[in-house]
Amino acid sequence: MSEQGDLPGRTPHTAIAVNIEMWFEGSFVERIEQAAELGFPAIELWTWRDKDLAAGAEALRRHGMTATQFTAWGFGQEINDPDFPVSDFVAEIEAACKAAPILPGCDRFCVVAGDDIKGLSKGQMHGSVIEKLRAAVPVLETHGCTAIVEPMNPYNHPGHCLYGSADGIAICEAVGSTHVKLNWDLFHMQRYEGNLIDNLEKGKEWIGYVQFADSPGRHEPGTGEVNYSEVFRKVREIGYRLPLGAECLPEGAEPRRAAERLWKVDHASGSQ
Repeated sequence: MSEQGDLPGRTPHTAIAVNIEMWFEGSFVERIEQAAELGFPAIELWTWRDKDLAAGAEALRRHGMTATQFTAWGFGQEINDPDFPVSDFVAEIEAACKAAPILPGCDRFCVVAGDDIKGLSKGQMHGSVIEKLRAAVPVLETHGCTAIVEPMNPYNHPGHCLYGSADGIAICEAVGSTHVKLNWDLFHMQRYEGNLIDNLEKGKEWIGYVQFADSPGRHEPGTGEVNYSEVFRKVREIGYRLPLGAECLPEGAEPRRAAERLWKVDHASGSQ
């Protein structure tokens, strides 16, 4: 443990963007400060409209940190509904495109497809998602941003319209733009389909961002069933270069212990 010193978030092989919503408490800036104290080089966040982005950006720059992504379109906003106006979705994506560069390093944001809608088939709902994402592509291209669509899992998010890598990739392929990819959340992928390492290889073309949490408790690596040392090694092997998003709840609400466990797991990922 001594190799990590007082900054366990400064993992030796795989840069980590800690999810400040799940790890810390306080204001936006206070959470960034707590991430910096543990040595994390980057953060990720959920909603952006309720935060002082300028103040957060200043704090990130002060510590030499970046932000990787935020949620531009979350739950309760049903883009899988054909009756939901395309223009409303595109307008919100444009707002997110203007917000993203306020935070250093941020050029992508998460889009949630929506929960099941009574009377609609999966094909109809996915078709609506594709239609709206296609309409947003020119905006994404203009601003140099990437929308990352997140498949969920049915245990933590029952009744959602998008599960697993196959359907996620099919949506991205139908949109047909390098500005629309997947938020490849390894926690959701493990809960829904498993086979993490093989599927990372098969889906690498459409991976726009990677998040993780151990399964089934959604805590830090080292607390569940996933061999994250091998998974982190594979993520690097497929050429992924962004920080990985630690969208997990520190077990026992102990962020430092969670960071120390994460450091150990990543340290082992460098061993052959």
